[in-house]
Amino acid sequence: ASLPLLAVGHSVGGHAIGLSAGTAHLRAAVMVAAHAGSTRLISRAGERLKVRLILRVLGPLASTLLGYVPGKRLGLGEDLPAGVFREWSHWTTLPRYFFDDPTLGAAERFSKQQLPILALGFDDDPWANPRAIDLLVSYLTRAAVERRQIDPNAAGSGPVGHMGFFRSRPGAVLWPAVADWLAHALDAPRAAGRPPLSIAAGNR
Repeated sequence: ASLPLLAVGHSVGGHAIGLSAGTAHLRAAVMVAAHAGSTRLISRAGERLKVRLILRVLGPLASTLLGYVPGKRLGLGEDLPAGVFREWSHWTTLPRYFFDDPTLGAAERFSKQQLPILALGFDDDPWANPRAIDLLVSYLTRAAVERRQIDPNAAGSGPVGHMGFFRSRPGAVLWPAVADWLAHALDAPRAAGRPPLSIAAGNR
């Protein structure tokens, strides 16, 4: 017998869970700091200005001069091909992020996912704030979504931010609960039909 498949996607990896037809083969998935990346959803004015400077000035300049965008140096995670960066940068200008791109069909793709999903956010994440996460998961209309918003100070994990969940220090505190959730999802009977959307209020 084949083993059940699970997925844990961080940020863009969480987007892939919502967009991919392959998600139909999963028993459950975890979205870590996955959010609608429209810059207007960044609540801190200084951070919003910084991100817009990178996405609309420094990134395009680098892509023209270098043929790619040095994302690691700019604090974007990974280096990006110029075309990928330009598409992403365009999405960040749209009110509902890539859901406003008619060529992608993101809303329809998200609406087809029917599985348990745990959507995690962290209070010290300047980008994936509750408003941006909740917008993204609102399109998972047929998935059984559990939404957890975590205060790293209260949890005792130390700083998490946008990139820190997979580091060992925060992970020692945060990973066990995620592992327990996945184990429980495997024990539960596989959902059929249209499970309801359920966005929990907190776990603060």
